[in-house]
Amino acid sequence: MPAFDFVDASSFPSTLKTNSADTSSWSVDRAVELYKIEGWGAPYFSVNGKGNITANPHGRDTLPYKDIDLMKVVKKVSDPKIQGGLGLQLPLIVRFPEILKHRLQSLQSAFDHAIRSSGYTQHYQGVYPIKCNQDRFIVQDIVEFGSQYHFGLEAGSKPELLLAMSCLAKRISSDAFLVCNGYKDEEYISLALLARNMNLNTVIVLEQEKELDTVISASRKLGIRPVIGLRAKLRTKHSGHFGSTSGEKGKFGLNKLQILAVLKKLKSFKMLDCLQLLHFHIGSQIPSIDLLSAGVVEAAQIYCELFIFGAGLKVIDIGGGLGIDYDGSHSGDSDMSVSYDLHDYAASVVQAISNACDMKNVPHPVIVSESGRALVSHHSVLVFEAISSSSMDTKPTNFSLAYLSNELSGDNLLDYRNVMNSAMRGDHNTCKLYIERLKTRCDDQFNDGSLDFNHITAVDSFCEIMMNTMEESDPVRVYDVNLSVFTSIPDFWGIGQLFPIVPIHRLDEMPTENGTLSDLTCDSDGKIDHFIGGTSSLPLHELDNGGSGYYLGMFLGGAYQEALGGIHNLFGGPSVVRVAQNDETHNFSVTRAVPGLSCANILKVMQYEPEVMFGYLKQCVDDLGLIDGDEMCCQLAAAFHSMPYLVSSSNSQNDKEEAQRKHFNEEIEGTMSDAVIVAASDELDCDIYRCMLEG
Repeated sequence: MPAFDFVDASSFPSTLKTNSADTSSWSVDRAVELYKIEGWGAPYFSVNGKGNITANPHGRDTLPYKDIDLMKVVKKVSDPKIQGGLGLQLPLIVRFPEILKHRLQSLQSAFDHAIRSSGYTQHYQGVYPIKCNQDRFIVQDIVEFGSQYHFGLEAGSKPELLLAMSCLAKRISSDAFLVCNGYKDEEYISLALLARNMNLNTVIVLEQEKELDTVISASRKLGIRPVIGLRAKLRTKHSGHFGSTSGEKGKFGLNKLQILAVLKKLKSFKMLDCLQLLHFHIGSQIPSIDLLSAGVVEAAQIYCELFIFGAGLKVIDIGGGLGIDYDGSHSGDSDMSVSYDLHDYAASVVQAISNACDMKNVPHPVIVSESGRALVSHHSVLVFEAISSSSMDTKPTNFSLAYLSNELSGDNLLDYRNVMNSAMRGDHNTCKLYIERLKTRCDDQFNDGSLDFNHITAVDSFCEIMMNTMEESDPVRVYDVNLSVFTSIPDFWGIGQLFPIVPIHRLDEMPTENGTLSDLTCDSDGKIDHFIGGTSSLPLHELDNGGSGYYLGMFLGGAYQEALGGIHNLFGGPSVVRVAQNDETHNFSVTRAVPGLSCANILKVMQYEPEVMFGYLKQCVDDLGLIDGDEMCCQLAAAFHSMPYLVSSSNSQNDKEEAQRKHFNEEIEGTMSDAVIVAASDELDCDIYRCMLEG
């Protein structure tokens, strides 16, 4: 058998080669342009002179040198405790409550300005739809930040209603709305009526005509007169994924005939005065002002007709739909962007309602919106690490051209010569056709046993080199990331939602690779291969073999991702930190830090009993009578208490052990029942307990 000599790309025609990029003109400004940071990130995210992404907690009002360097946050959070860090493991969600406050204030300011400018005689009151992100501290922040504006909450289920009641009941003022949406049974409606009796400004919104009977029955039984809203099903709808919840085929709402039936029934029960709110929803992520105006105009006409009929209407709830610019294009033609800003949105809403009411001499209503996505998306950043990378192309084996020309025969040899000839002419399209035909023919012959393994690998290598040298762009590499797409970015997998993903450092260096991202799950869908701008790869840097980590950030993911994320492959949620601005050297402080779920806690979610599991495994080790049995038990206990994600190779072994000790100690100090090491079993002896405490 002839020897296989390696064939270098230099032996192929020069017309097939590509040129390396010139890095001499690279700058941070070019990085901002490449990743469209100004488009999707302004005014909250920018890049500093070191090439690190920074957060501006107060938007454009952030003072110079008061921005927060994300890499400094990552270092503070991930460094071991003995080095002054918190010892938390990535992936990591970084929350900036001041950005959340700025978003709420900006929304309120936009409506206040529109109302003042147009002579509108009522005011704006927002409510936050809890379903966007039910995290306790996010909801509490919104209630606190919005207290001066009487900002309320919207619930769509019984647990959300209980949550809203407990948050709003702490307020001195009872003017904030508690809007009750979603499907309702008697228990839900009775709970909402009890909230009304507790001096909460509760509105029960009818999503279906039949719910009115339950409201009337429950209110009579409890002796509590309800405040009722109804959701109108508009004909206005927009295209795309988010438009599927709007229009006449929408999941919720009453059409005009059903609304008339509700009015007549309320009149018959002498309860027309109870109908005080009209609600509608055009659809999430409204892309353009034209669509918004069309929906608000239709709803405003319905509002006026109901008022004229005799309903006690005082409020129009325009629902959600206020979109954000995920891809930075400021376009009204896709689900990933919007062609307006907050002021455009508010002015359009106020003008449409004002015109309709003035035309029919109807008093201006209070305007309510349920803008969840626009409130919480910006303030959360998901940070994760790329741990390795590899080429998507198969590395060719050594072979010689002489071997191919001597060993191939018949049609295979003819295809081989056609590949070479078309390559010499620079006819890439024809060359690719012959390559595909050669590969297909040889695959068929290998499968029927007429071509041996040496032949097929030589042909594959030849074809691979030819295809690689014809590519005009850099080859795409796969970056393995310490993340679960299904847990942390479920909308990408579920509905193809794109989020800005950017390296949070090294932006002063030119990215030299194009990459896709592959997560830790054992699932072929666990990858990110579509990015903003319509590209199938992301410009990335070569990984540092010296051990320094390479960190990426997913931005604008504060809405829905945490609530929708599952535990596929039993990967739980990331660690979470709350970061606030301060006057210290690093310009920030971590005001709250929560480790991600341990393996034990995730197992509990799936109804397993980690304490029992550990006891059984310990018994198995004891029965073996091994000298190092105690050490094995310590390792088992540590595994239960560790996060399911990989420990970064950029951390030393000592860092890993310190992080594990901190995670374990926090669980011990927090709640003994959650710690596997202190399970109810008496077989767990003190030596192993001490072993775990001491690492």
